[in-house]
Amino acid sequence: MAVPAINISIDKSTDFSQDFIVKNADQTAMNLSGYTATSKIRKYPEDSTSSSFTCGITSSTGTINVSMGASDTASLVTGRNYYDIIITSGVGTVTKVYEGTVMVTATVSA
Repeated sequence: MAVPAINISIDKSTDFSQDFIVKNADQTAMNLSGYTATSKIRKYPEDSTSSSFTCGITSSTGTINVSMGASDTASLVTGRNYYDIIITSGVGTVTKVYEGTVMVTATVSA
């Protein structure tokens, strides 16, 4: 199954938050009870340096919220970056559910 690609934008030195809904093959929201989520951003997919998003899960709606505070977005590298979101089930099954690019833009007033 192909992983959905959603491209996002982050303004440096500002708070960032976005919701992603994980769906079953029949397009219903996946119940994420017992799952954990991880999401990272890197300048290049193979880069050894990364920054982590804070991930919150609303199990019943299949929603994963990824967020990053202003002090964390301030340290991101301006330009095109890459991210993905990975979920892990209670029995250890690891699945990539979203991926895409992140356009990090400078904030003049910060």
